[in-house]
Amino acid sequence: MPPRPFRIDVPQDVLTDLHRRLDATRFPEPLPGAPWERGADVSSVRELCAYWRHQYDWRRHEAELNRYPQFMCEVDDVDLHFWHVRGKGPSPLPLLLTHGWPGSIYDFHHLIGPLTDPAAHGGDAADAFDVVIPALPGYGFSGKPREPGWDATRVAAAFDRLMVEHLGYARYGAQGGDWGGIVSTMLGVKHPEHLVGIHLNMAFAGPPPGEEQSELAQAYGQKLAALMATEMGFFQVQSTKPMSLGIGHADSPAGLAAWIVEKFQTWSDVRSKDWLLTNLMFYWVTNSATSAANLYYETHGQGRLDQSSPVRVPTAVAVFPKELPMAPRRWLEARYNLRRYTEMARGSHFAAVDAPDLFLEDVRAFFRELR
Repeated sequence: MPPRPFRIDVPQDVLTDLHRRLDATRFPEPLPGAPWERGADVSSVRELCAYWRHQYDWRRHEAELNRYPQFMCEVDDVDLHFWHVRGKGPSPLPLLLTHGWPGSIYDFHHLIGPLTDPAAHGGDAADAFDVVIPALPGYGFSGKPREPGWDATRVAAAFDRLMVEHLGYARYGAQGGDWGGIVSTMLGVKHPEHLVGIHLNMAFAGPPPGEEQSELAQAYGQKLAALMATEMGFFQVQSTKPMSLGIGHADSPAGLAAWIVEKFQTWSDVRSKDWLLTNLMFYWVTNSATSAANLYYETHGQGRLDQSSPVRVPTAVAVFPKELPMAPRRWLEARYNLRRYTEMARGSHFAAVDAPDLFLEDVRAFFRELR
């Protein structure tokens, strides 16, 4: 089935219901200790929810989201929602941008103009891209998989079919961090014949043979253990019991806000209420928090994350200082065809959002050499 035009148009009764639930929220007493020390800060979430109820204007943001052409396309029995914006330049390169959790396609919205029409944003028209930004299956306005097996590898296969079979791009570039980094890597593993290259702001690799017990491996293992002990409670829950969590998130907008905004508080410099809430609306109005969390169960909970298969396509890795611990460069060089490795001066796990200038220039520079 060919792609069909789509516009975001949330029914008014969904917004009315959201307001009713926000009005009825029962907040707990804060636990002792510093704000954010034991999870979401009650006063901050209460303030955000008050803004959501009384000041946030979804219709204004909805109109902005609809400025760019959007489509639905059924691939592997699941509808994929995506922006597809043609570039303005002598030879635009197709570029697939994949988001992660707890982000959405909104992560890249502000970059569509500079990527597709660089000359209008102080750049070189030769750097133009045809941009494709799909929502992961189960996320946002994409359809929810109705059968097990939708791990990151299957998502990569669906995205490759979208690009090649449905949009007609014989070769394209891919970019991603978080789930987007995993999906882009699996595109490089499973579909290299279609890839010009991949750009990652989160890359995955295990120790090369013979280094499993090295000092570097032990030091990296300790970093991961510390991370799992302090910051990855969400990972354990979503990888094992996403349905138990999802019932609460489908019922309480404040609960969903606490779960998601806490990660932005900890992992990024994003503090704009309007940005946080617009991203959150991709989960709330589509009732997709549970199906989004299920990607963790399908990939991590089922032991399907591949960190060893070689990636032969040209690869760039951008390392932002507030990113979660990433595999050492030597390990990445052993797994990927690493052509570019950039240590950034600022930025976080959500690099496209809080360091867009650095993100944009690195993407342009890498693919400039591959056109």
